[in-house]
Amino acid sequence: MQIQKRRNTFQTAGVEERLTGQRERSSIPMEHTWRLSDIYSSDDAWRTAKERLAATIPEVRKFKGLLSSSGSTLLACLELLDSLSKEHTRLYCYASMCSDQDTRDASYLAMEQEAAQVGSDLGAQVAFVEPEILAMDRAEIDKLFAQEPGLNLYKHSIEDTLRRKAHTGTEGEEKILADAGLVSDNASSIYSVFSNADFPFPSIVMHDGTTMRLDRAAFALHKSAVNREDRKKVFTSYFAVHNAYRRTFGTQLYAEVKKNMFFARARKYSSCMERALDGGNIPVAVYRGLIDNVHAHLPTFHRYLRLRKNILRLDQLHYHDLYAPLVPAADIDYALNDAYEHVLTSLEPLGAEYVNAAKRVFAERWVDVYPNEGKRAGAYSNGAVYDVHPYILLNYNGKYDDVSTITHELGHTMHSFLSNKSQAYVNSHYSIFVAEVASTLNEALLMDHMLKTITDDRVRLSLLGEYLDSIRGTVFRQTQFAEYELKIHEVAESGESLTGDSFSALYDEINKRYYGHEAGVCIVDEEIAVEWAHIPHFYYNFYVFQYATSFTASVAISEQILAGDTSATRRYLELLSAGGSDYPINLLRKAGVDMTTSTPFDLTMAKMNRVMDEMERIIARLNN
Repeated sequence: MQIQKRRNTFQTAGVEERLTGQRERSSIPMEHTWRLSDIYSSDDAWRTAKERLAATIPEVRKFKGLLSSSGSTLLACLELLDSLSKEHTRLYCYASMCSDQDTRDASYLAMEQEAAQVGSDLGAQVAFVEPEILAMDRAEIDKLFAQEPGLNLYKHSIEDTLRRKAHTGTEGEEKILADAGLVSDNASSIYSVFSNADFPFPSIVMHDGTTMRLDRAAFALHKSAVNREDRKKVFTSYFAVHNAYRRTFGTQLYAEVKKNMFFARARKYSSCMERALDGGNIPVAVYRGLIDNVHAHLPTFHRYLRLRKNILRLDQLHYHDLYAPLVPAADIDYALNDAYEHVLTSLEPLGAEYVNAAKRVFAERWVDVYPNEGKRAGAYSNGAVYDVHPYILLNYNGKYDDVSTITHELGHTMHSFLSNKSQAYVNSHYSIFVAEVASTLNEALLMDHMLKTITDDRVRLSLLGEYLDSIRGTVFRQTQFAEYELKIHEVAESGESLTGDSFSALYDEINKRYYGHEAGVCIVDEEIAVEWAHIPHFYYNFYVFQYATSFTASVAISEQILAGDTSATRRYLELLSAGGSDYPINLLRKAGVDMTTSTPFDLTMAKMNRVMDEMERIIARLNN
């Protein structure tokens, strides 16, 4: 019943043709919008399917008390659960993606809430299943498998249920936890509507006299303005308004933290982090090891920051300088078709079958390309509609970062496409822990392709800078977020309360340590303390650390693929096709990467230093 909706917190969203105001959706050519009618032909068809599902859900009760009676009975029950879950996911995805087209349209938000209600009812009705399975001893379960070979399809799922026995309640307890789903997403839903649709975004006057309304998409675009005073004004104005609402944002985020605490305690976990990681059987040591590795390599990060300061020729680097183009003359625009062509060409090392499937994504309207009034900011891939195809939401603005966003989300889409194609529904939902491997590996292939086609030193310097920026945004920034998320949960778990002011104080302390504020490496100005209120991923329950771990895993794999290792390519495609048929740590080991060691991180830091070495050589040539 997991909705696999992929998001990226640092990718660019913008406005087509650099318009100063967003267009209405009706003015965007149809070929640049996704075709949600592939899921349901109309909203009325959605409602009919919802009513049909609601009427079918009670059928699962006929299996209550009988799961141990025979292998065929258990199999029939699990197949019905899959059917119900699959249809519910389909309902939810359609409603949520329709809502994302225009977050101002309350009708689709209502449909999303209706789908969530159906999901909660489904969870309550099937609450008996796991307790009944857990009530059997090992001999009984082995007997059922011997009786019914069809159960082998569910072997990993059942073994995982047994693994989590200590954290599974009685039927009554499971029903209560399922019913709690009615309110569990309140904090994130309120945050999403407030921060995207109802927030009083400020307007500023740019240096050229243009008045700009700084909504989330405009902020993402103009925080990288070439004019430094514009950048400073963008950051100062945008976060000043967030600071004015820090009490509201703080109440929302504290509600999210308390929700996580409730489920962690109800499931008998020692912490919120342990509960979040246990779903994928990820050792807690991997999370803490990531933070330790980043702390140990902060000097490498500070080398990057000093390099950025030198390239921009600044006396002092400030936080609002982190997104400035390193080489303004290389600030190239990419037409959409050219962007698609670059992406597809870069993917050729993965083979013709992969590339041909990727072409379908662009040709068959799986992508919603441009911003429009009310559209959800950022980008994501949603591959959860098993019987249809994945979808991609973009906010394309024609810059290299937008091209990189396309291949990033295409990586997720191809992961879902291959997983759904190769695995039965029960094993198709891959873990978040491996999700970002596919996306960041695509980014590495794109960068390699672009560098092979460009000889101009200034453009190469710009692209290498983009790569360093991706490491900053994916490895260091996401680990910073992960450390902050861990800290706020630990504060709440210790019995302390959290307010907007305390959220800001904790964020400010961690941010300044990462960016070397006290040492003068990068000045983190006062207004940045409230940046936490701008980050939606703090509502995703210990999600963000997996951006960093996946990035380091993808570096280890992509280095082999780009070196021409065909066996590495084969293992990688097997990883994408494996879905959730095994635990993510095991799947990555089969692909040649051991995430319980520091090796992937060390390889990433070595590559980062090589890139900085090359950039310094280019700078020396340009200076001469």
